[in-house]
Amino acid sequence: MWSAQAFHVVADGAEALVVGCGPGAEVLAPTTWIEWLLTGDDDLRFQALPNLARGSWRLGHWSWRDTAHLQWVPPGAWFSVNAFYDVSAGHRLTHWYVNFQRPMHRTALGFDTFDLLLDLVVAPDLSRWEWKDEGEYAHGRRLGVVNDTDHRAVEEAREQAVAMVEEHGGPFAAGAHWRDWHSEPHEPAPALPADVQTFGLN
Repeated sequence: MWSAQAFHVVADGAEALVVGCGPGAEVLAPTTWIEWLLTGDDDLRFQALPNLARGSWRLGHWSWRDTAHLQWVPPGAWFSVNAFYDVSAGHRLTHWYVNFQRPMHRTALGFDTFDLLLDLVVAPDLSRWEWKDEGEYAHGRRLGVVNDTDHRAVEEAREQAVAMVEEHGGPFAAGAHWRDWHSEPHEPAPALPADVQTFGLN
């Protein structure tokens, strides 16, 4: 396990799985990533990929902070569309974030995928977008974290994601209402199961 995050299921249908969370949701993440968030030391973040390639990392506990997070995952897709909301400013949508990842599959514990490092950041009104972490993606390719099959799928998914933005499709559609989604402020923050790190090993 590389990481784990607790979500509430918002919708689960033929078009997409939609999950969401607010501040306080429980996360397990590599300790280098947590230390980078706390210190801003980019060397710690850059160490995460070599650790993953070697199979040597430690997980630490973290709580989701500052934003509400909605994730829209179409079945079989090599990406998810993530919306982030500022809970301190009337739950305002701050940006969309297309995360490229292996297709989500269900387990008895929840849903499983693998982050493929590349991202597309989109303005709230869809007026502009920019690629993020292309250097990290290239480094992941060199280290073998992103294999050739992944790369071919990501190249195709990039075109699909940009077309979805340009055509205002999926969660970007005016009638989809995801830009107006609100996390429930009085709902308990989602927590991970106690056996999340040992699930499936017995």
